[in-house]
Amino acid sequence: MKMQMKAGKRQKDFWFNVGWYILIILVMIPFIFPLVWIITSAFKIQADITAIPPKWLFTPTVVNFKRVFMEQDFGRFLWNSTVVAVAATLVSLVIGLPAAYSISRYKQNFLGIFVLTARLMPGISFLVPWYILFSKIKLIDTYTALIASHMLVVLPLIVWIMINYFDGVPQELEESARVDGCNIQNAFLRIILPISGPGILTATTLSFLFSWNNFMFSLVLSTYRTKTLPIGIYNFVSYAEVNWGSVMAAAVIIIAPAIILTMFFQRYIIKGLTVGAVKG
Repeated sequence: MKMQMKAGKRQKDFWFNVGWYILIILVMIPFIFPLVWIITSAFKIQADITAIPPKWLFTPTVVNFKRVFMEQDFGRFLWNSTVVAVAATLVSLVIGLPAAYSISRYKQNFLGIFVLTARLMPGISFLVPWYILFSKIKLIDTYTALIASHMLVVLPLIVWIMINYFDGVPQELEESARVDGCNIQNAFLRIILPISGPGILTATTLSFLFSWNNFMFSLVLSTYRTKTLPIGIYNFVSYAEVNWGSVMAAAVIIIAPAIILTMFFQRYIIKGLTVGAVKG
């Protein structure tokens, strides 16, 4: 009798797991399918991409990637996006980390609400005054203009993430450092920042991705010299047709660093959170 009950329980658990995994797959399909479609289309010719019904068996080609780099100078756009995203993230970290620490430790709730408001405001509301300002000081089509505009997006994000993270750091650590002779600045640099690695890594990754994918500011504030990747895709759209193969290849180039960065740092974020918990 007990053996039958155990066998029945195992069979019940088996079918429960099967149903659970099927549900997970069904939920993932709407998110995975567009990515699969973009990647496969990047290796198709135009006729295969526009074929109805969709053509799943095809001969892969890299002609779209060759066209992207040889005909459209996509390397320049890749360099511009990298410079702007890295610089905007680093400068925002330098400003945002001390700001978040101050708001957290000194309970400056008004500033926290102000940062949240800046984060929630649509970026287009800054666009016209930003354009007028940079036009007056002759900074249109410069890295300075793009970096400053991207900081409007990433700086509030870093501050808001790190406020919550610093709230969870015990104040006893700082008090011990003060007893040992550290001032506030040294305690922040030597004690708080090293144990806040997971939060900083999370804020850095998200900020870089937000800047990397930003379209609106680059569309208005840049021309050919500082054009970034999202704007570069427009080179493949003409009045007569859309070169879908090149568009998909360019999209793969844009999303590949974001996917790789997210997958790579996800492991370290989880590991860093576990180590920080043990050390704390």
